[in-house]
Amino acid sequence: MREYPFELALCAHLEARAEAVVARQIGGGVRAPSNRVLDVLLVEPGPEMDERAALTPERIPDPAIESDVGVGQARDPARVIDARPERARSIAERAVEIGFFERAVGGGVRRAARYPDDWFGRLVAIENKPDLGDPGDLRLQLRKDVSVALADEVILATESYVTGAHLNRIPEAVGVWRFDPESGERKVVREATALDADDWGVELLDEHPLRTDVAAVPPEAKARQRRRMAERAYGKGWRPDALPACAEAQAVAREGSEGLPFCRWKGRIVNPARCGPDCPSHDPAEAPAVDPDEARDGRTPWVADPEGKARRQSGLDRFG
Repeated sequence: MREYPFELALCAHLEARAEAVVARQIGGGVRAPSNRVLDVLLVEPGPEMDERAALTPERIPDPAIESDVGVGQARDPARVIDARPERARSIAERAVEIGFFERAVGGGVRRAARYPDDWFGRLVAIENKPDLGDPGDLRLQLRKDVSVALADEVILATESYVTGAHLNRIPEAVGVWRFDPESGERKVVREATALDADDWGVELLDEHPLRTDVAAVPPEAKARQRRRMAERAYGKGWRPDALPACAEAQAVAREGSEGLPFCRWKGRIVNPARCGPDCPSHDPAEAPAVDPDEARDGRTPWVADPEGKARRQSGLDRFG
């Protein structure tokens, strides 16, 4: 099975069964976040999950969270957000738009509410490899995840029959699931070993024939990146934003999770980014109407419209 439909089927399965925020394609590095992209990230709720859900369904910009803007005295964003003045104002504008900051009389911004640092608990990283006969860089990818230990657990999900030889080729700490995307059956082949996400990590940056470039990652840098990953996952989710603009496309559900892109001609879930005129069955038409937020709402701790707050506000003037 192709990796994309396998990944969406697994996300639908997890959304139906796990009390966690489910997201796809989340940067999993510290020094170089894009150096490692996690296929799936599960964000388990912490004691302040309700407080985070009450703020906004959107991702809150990292610099806004990390700034010295508080809930009391109004501050000039150019002075308290770690970015160039124009970028700082743009970040503040976005924070106001989603309701995390509010404008103050006389200028400046302040936080509309305290950011709940303990809103998430464990992070579980899942690498999808439906066909273990074509592993690619699987061993290196999993070594990176285990070595830096940003996630509390690392899992390999596959459709293949898993042999002892397969298990011997991947880090011992990695758990293994065998997942059937058609039936939704998931078997735990090997339990994952808990990683120490609170300790130092070692980030694998690059491999050469005679050396491997690494960087030591202190606990505070890991904690910051874990929060960034969780925040990104909260705002992003796992569904595609839009379905293919083709008469053969339709929205289907898997295990109660709606909004998955299905091609009648191919008879399977497809990646909307790869659909278009180059496909022999392409028949231009309006894309099926899907609201990813509506499909996601209520299925995980994520809340689409907390306490009646608008998801986006319009007509906001830019900071001068």
